[in-house]
Amino acid sequence: MNPDNEPEVALHGGACIRGQIETQIRDCIASGRLEAGQQLPTVRTMAVELAVNPAAVEEAYHELEREGFLTSAEGSGTFVAPVPPVAQDQAACRAEFERLCSEFLVQAARYGYTAADVITMLETLREREYPT
Repeated sequence: MNPDNEPEVALHGGACIRGQIETQIRDCIASGRLEAGQQLPTVRTMAVELAVNPAAVEEAYHELEREGFLTSAEGSGTFVAPVPPVAQDQAACRAEFERLCSEFLVQAARYGYTAADVITMLETLREREYPT
């Protein structure tokens, strides 16, 4: 993405390119690094920057628009939606939470940590941040 004011999207081997783009843009929106109304690079620009097929970027943008994270208008570009999507379906919230947890465990495993290590660390952090 634009290095001046937009966070970088970086691809890592082994995972679906489209999925990586979607996840990173979702995370940027959720964390506030991408703000409502902010324009994203064009499909072509993003594809060139990432050295990927433009179809992967187009599919990621389309899915994020379907989910309510992005909006687009013909000839105007793609923008962060004015209001982040609110999950009205508890099952959808649970599924997204499960996906995030699973992704986190996969990343931890790449660094040699087990699920038990992760749980222990989360408990330690919880006690540190939220003492009883």
